[in-house]
Amino acid sequence: MDLKQDHFSLFGLQRRFRIDSAALERSYKDMQATVHPDRHASLPEAQRRVSMQWAARLNEAYRTLRAPLSRAQYLLQVHGIDVQHESNTVMPADFLMEQMEWREAVAEARAAEDATGLEAILRRLREHRQDLVDALEVALDEREDWDKGADLARRLMFLEKLNHDIDEALVDLEG
Repeated sequence: MDLKQDHFSLFGLQRRFRIDSAALERSYKDMQATVHPDRHASLPEAQRRVSMQWAARLNEAYRTLRAPLSRAQYLLQVHGIDVQHESNTVMPADFLMEQMEWREAVAEARAAEDATGLEAILRRLREHRQDLVDALEVALDEREDWDKGADLARRLMFLEKLNHDIDEALVDLEG
């Protein structure tokens, strides 16, 4: 195995946004079974270190590829596109308005301790998220429109954060 392989090549996958999740899972488990440090506990220190490096590399690559947002960011990075999520916060006004509306609805449901309302918002948000994931597949795999892909990835980051906030609110209401 070559530590310099990109994440897709490491698992024998095409360098595309849409991946075969089952193939990723199988490849990860097979490779992890081979390089797991416990299997190499009796080997010399240098070989144990290499095994640990491989296990860490596999874990990182697997985590990156299994989640749509991190997979999109990584694929864009492989193609030389920086999503600039820290420095590029400029988003279209309609998208920002939509985000404000989502956040207001969440705040109102949270203040009213309305778990049913939060769950309804979460369902709508997840549908919207799936629409973005589908659009990412078209932009990245079919059109190879890296700039559009970067824009969609930034939008998906906002939705992921909102999804996390709603999950947190639901946990708070349960507690």
